[in-house]
Formats: sequence, structure tokens, C-alpha cells
Amino acid sequence: MTFDIAIIGGGIVGAATFYKMQKKYPHLKIALIEKEDKLADHQTGHNSGVIHSGLYYKPGSLKAKNCIEGRHELVAFAKEHGIEHDVCGKVVVATDESELPFMEKIYNIGLENKIEGLKKLTGEEVKEHEPHVEGIAGLLVPCTGIIDFVGATNKMAELALALQTESKLFLGHEVTEIKKNNDATSTVVTSKDSFQAKYLVFCAGLQADRMAKKDGVDLKERVVGFRGDYYELTEQGKHKVKHLIYPVPNPDFPFLGVHFTRMTNGDIECGPNAVFTFKREGYGKTDFSLRDTWDALTYRGTWKLFFKNMKFGINEYRRAFSKKLFLKTLQRLIPSLTMDDIEPGRAGVRALLLRQDGDTRDDFRIEYHGNAIHVLNAPSPAATASLAIGEYIVEKAEEKFELN
Repeated sequence: MTFDIAIIGGGIVGAATFYKMQKKYPHLKIALIEKEDKLADHQTGHNSGVIHSGLYYKPGSLKAKNCIEGRHELVAFAKEHGIEHDVCGKVVVATDESELPFMEKIYNIGLENKIEGLKKLTGEEVKEHEPHVEGIAGLLVPCTGIIDFVGATNKMAELALALQTESKLFLGHEVTEIKKNNDATSTVVTSKDSFQAKYLVFCAGLQADRMAKKDGVDLKERVVGFRGDYYELTEQGKHKVKHLIYPVPNPDFPFLGVHFTRMTNGDIECGPNAVFTFKREGYGKTDFSLRDTWDALTYRGTWKLFFKNMKFGINEYRRAFSKKLFLKTLQRLIPSLTMDDIEPGRAGVRALLLRQDGDTRDDFRIEYHGNAIHVLNAPSPAATASLAIGEYIVEKAEEKFELN
């Protein structure tokens, strides 16, 4: 089987790239290759379902630019194609005086990124939006929302396939080898078959570093996984959350903190925490992979991160195994929550391309290598930004490949 382009990875970034590429070049034969039996089975299908505003990202960065453009495009896509979504807004809440300077910094970043409707709130105004929240100040971010990312992923792939009958979706095909051919094409060998392609695009998420190495990329960094556990509000607790509620993130820690998210199905999730995972695609607290653990713990960047964030890491682990400690964190925002208001929910794993110095706050990283484009680092807000990332990859392909 021969294709003009093979896209490896069927999460939302891979599907968005497939859709954008096929829409721009309907005559091209494109293969979307996914190792699981369904699309969006890992990061896309296990994230919080939030349409991010672009509030936190450095102005001018790929994250900021693609998140904001992608958000507008994603909402328009959802409206056009009947994807469940709700632009319900969120409040970011400061519960302590020490958080106010960083909240001010976030506000100024939001202004620079032109976040629509961004507004400062007093403690009393926070209560008008979320009556059960106790805070001293806040930010209103009305353009944040929620969406069914799995539904969006499937629709993108469906639309792409409808544009070209010779393009194909291959599920259950794990890529095991990339062979370079004498005619400058590649052979993609999977667990079930092999495919010829002139050009490759890798959107492999949790396996991005391994796929890059299979393609001959000299990558010094490694992907390290962090599991996030969620609780859900029980029926008796759901009335305490109206929209989305976030804390002011700790600037010393590379995650946004435990927050409340109203899902498109009406459930309300609380979380996630962030703990090192011993299995990249493991969603249980005790899941273990010897290969994944070895790769992570023999990498100095992992240890640099551990030592930089020792106190946070220990607290996150304690909270992962203690409902009482998790509740205590949630009570910083909603003090009236009780043990009966929460019950264990699902979990997700974030892929972070971790630098050798332990820094996790890298921008989106998309690189060209030979006849391939690699999405090496696409953490949150990649799902929100997916259509814009797809467009960016098409532009890269036009620049580097001979598309005609």
C-alpha cells in the first residue's frame, strides 16, 4: 500500500493534521495509522475536556498563538458539526494574599494574548459566579469552555476520509519500524502490515520520543509521563459547582493545580493531581511497565525534576493515595465539600518532553527531519490548539515537502 503521506498517531493532533492536510490537498492519498483499536484512546480521551482560553502561555509562543487561534476554530468546528460543547467560562480564584502577585501576572499575560472578556473579580464578585467558593479575588475568563474531544477527533477523521476515497484509517496498527528507501520514501512497518509513504508526520504523544528515534532523529530529551487522578462530585455535591473553577497556579510547579470541571455529560470532575507514572499508558495507581520505568529513571532530566520539586512531588503522591488529603486540597476553594461529596473518578497521563535540566515548561515543539515532521512536545493546550497545530504542520509540509 502506497500513500503520499502517512500520519502516525490517532489522537486529536493526528486527526486534525489528517483533516487539515486532506482539506488543503484533496487529491493526496493519506494514511492515518493508530496502534489502538479506536482513535483518541490516550491523552485526548483522558484529559479534562477543557477548551483553554490561552491565559497562561507566554505571548508570542507557539502555545499562545495556536491555543487562541485553535480555540476559535475548534468552537466553530463544534458548532458546524454538532460536537457537544459549552463555552461556559471559568473563574480563577485566589484564596491567599501570597497568590495575588501571580494572579496579576496571569491577568497581564491574558491582556497581552487578547483573551476576550477577561476581567478581575473581587471576593464578593467571585461568589456571584460561584456561590460556594471562598476566595479573596479572582479572574473571570468567559471564553473558556468544555467539549467532547473524542467526538471532535472522530469527526475530523471522518471528514478527511470523505474527501478522498483512497485515503485510509488503520486502527490496531502499532508502528514497529521505519525503513528508509533508496527513492527517498519510507516504509512504515506495523504489527499487521507495511506501508510505503513519500512523507511522514508523527503525532505520537506519549510515544513521541520513541517514534522519533525509530525515524533516526538524534533526540537528547525523553518523554516522561505524569498521571493525573480525578475525583467526581456525587449527586449531593454537584450543586456546589456552576462552571469551571481553577486555583491560581503555583509558579514553581509545572501544572495548573487541582480544579473543578463541569463535563459535557453533566458530571463534575475534581483534579487532577500530578504524579510520576511508572507506565506511560497506565491509568491505574499501581500500573507498571519495566521499560517505561527504566527509560524514565535512567534519564537525568527526571531526577533533576524530582530534586527541584521534591516537596510538591511528595505531597502529590500522598494525595494520590488519600481521599482525605485530596478533599483538603479541594476545600481550599470550596470549604463546604465533605467526604460524601466526592468519589474516585478516572485518570489521565500527560506526556512531557523533559529537558535534561529537568525543565518541563517547554513550548510546543514541532521539527522537520528528512522526509518527516515530528510533533515532539504537545502537552496542554494541544487538544484545544489541535486544528491550529494541524494548519501549522500543513504549512511546514508545504515548506519542506514537494506537495502538489
